[in-house]
Amino acid sequence: VQLVESGGGLVQPGGSLRLSCAASGFAFSQSPMNWMRRAPGKGLEWVAGINTHGTIPYFTGPVKGRFNVSRDNAKNMVYLQLNDLKIEDTGMYYCSEGPIAVIPSEPRGVGTQVTVSS
Repeated sequence: VQLVESGGGLVQPGGSLRLSCAASGFAFSQSPMNWMRRAPGKGLEWVAGINTHGTIPYFTGPVKGRFNVSRDNAKNMVYLQLNDLKIEDTGMYYCSEGPIAVIPSEPRGVGTQVTVSS
């Protein structure tokens, strides 16, 4: 399994970013996908997930209405659109495969850093 996240950056509060995750090494179209994050000094937190068909998104409460998750099974890609970013969204973002809201103890990829600061 290989997961490569990208798209992070430094943005001001209220800004937007689109994160991407390139997946390989497993049956991507048959696996739900998740996004998780690790804020500075904190543990991994599940953020969002999407079913195999890309038709049902799931979100943790603090990001509902601001984030969106999508996938492209033809390209083995999953995306996380971050809108109306808040300082508390700062962290390293990772994707993972598997059941919705079930995250590994440690992420497989290197992640992509999102920093929200004025």
